[in-house]
Amino acid sequence: CLAMQGDDKAMETLLELERNPRPWRKGLYVDPSSYAQIGGWTFDKEGQKIQLNFDTCYPMVKGTTGEKSPVRIGRAREDTCPHCGGRMVDMLVLDGRDERLRFLGLDGVLTATCCPSCVGFLKGPAFNRFTLDGGVEVFPSELFDGAEKTDCYVSPEDYKALTENPFVLGKMPVPLFYGAACQDVNTIGGFANWVQDAEYTICPHCGKPMKYLAQIQWDTVFDCAEGTLYVEFCPDCQIVSMQHQQT
Repeated sequence: CLAMQGDDKAMETLLELERNPRPWRKGLYVDPSSYAQIGGWTFDKEGQKIQLNFDTCYPMVKGTTGEKSPVRIGRAREDTCPHCGGRMVDMLVLDGRDERLRFLGLDGVLTATCCPSCVGFLKGPAFNRFTLDGGVEVFPSELFDGAEKTDCYVSPEDYKALTENPFVLGKMPVPLFYGAACQDVNTIGGFANWVQDAEYTICPHCGKPMKYLAQIQWDTVFDCAEGTLYVEFCPDCQIVSMQHQQT
C-alpha cells in the first residue's frame, strides 16, 4: 500500500524502515525498499527518490498493411546469436521524436536487440547500447548454465511471424495500469504485468536502476511462445536491457 501511495510520507516511511530495521525484518525475503518498486519508484542510499516508471502508457495495436508507426516490434537482422546460431532480432525499434512518445525524453531512435531464442536462458538480462541515429552495439552475454552453445528454438516460420507482425503504436494513451491488468497486451510506458516479481535492472555502466520502457508478450507475435519480454533503459548511458519472465 505504501508503494502504490508513493508520496513523500510513503518514501519517508520505507526509508526509515530500511535504515532502522525492525525485528520483523528477519521474516521478510527482501528489504522494505524493494516493495517501493511495485509502485514504480525506489530511493538511493542518500534518500533521493528515483522514478522507475513513466507516467504515460500507450498500447501496441494491430495495424493495417503498410501502416507506418514510430514503434516496431521484431525487425529482422542478418547477424546471428553466438550461443544458438539463430538470427538476432531488433525486438523494439522506437522513434522518440514522435509526438506521442515525447514523454520518454528521447530525441532519436532507441533499438533493443537480442536473440529471441536465448534471451530467456541468459545469466541476467541481455544488454545493448543504442545511438539516437539507430545504431546498436550488442553486449556479450552468458548462458545461465555456463554452456557455450545451445539449440535454437525459434523456427524459420516463427522468425517470419515475429518479424512480420502487424503491431503499431496506438493513437491514444491508455491508463497507466493497462499493461499490468492482463497478459495479452504489448505496451510502451506505464506499468508492466510482471509474471514474477518486478525486476528493475541495474545499469552496467553507471550502476543506477534502469527505467521500465515496454513489455512484449511473446504469444502475440508468434505461436507457442510463453512468457513476456521486458525492456528497460538507462537514459543517461543509452543502454537497454531485455529480460524474460514466464510461469
